[in-house]
Amino acid sequence: MEIKAATEAFAALSQETRLGIFRLLVQVGPDGLTAGEVAQRLGVAPSTLSHHLAMLERAGLLRSWRVQRHIHYAPDFDGTRRLLAFLVQDCCGGRPELCGEGLLAAVGVCTPACSPDAPHPIPVGA
Repeated sequence: MEIKAATEAFAALSQETRLGIFRLLVQVGPDGLTAGEVAQRLGVAPSTLSHHLAMLERAGLLRSWRVQRHIHYAPDFDGTRRLLAFLVQDCCGGRPELCGEGLLAAVGVCTPACSPDAPHPIPVGA
C-alpha cells in the first residue's frame, strides 16, 4: 500500500461517525447492512451518512452493491488487510517474530520467522 492510500484510510477512520460505521460493519461481516440499517443502528441522519460511507469506500475500507432500491455496505477485507499490513510491514526493526505470529498472520504479512515451528525469542504474554 502506498503512503497516500494509507493516509486516506487513516483520515477516513479518524472521524467518530466513520469509525463507528466501520466497526459496526466489521462486526456484521461480509453480508453487510443497507445504508438505512447502518443509519438506524448508529442513530446517524441518512443525509449525512452517505458522505461518511462514500469516504470509507473511497479509502478502500468498504465495498457496496445494489439490491433493487437498496445499497448494501460491507467491509472491504482486502483493503483493511492492506492497511494493517502497511502498519506492521516494518514491525520491530526488521524482527517480525517480536510482533507475534498471530498479528502478522492475521494481516497476511507472516514471514518464515512467525511460522508455528519457529522459536520465539520473547515468551507469549511477556
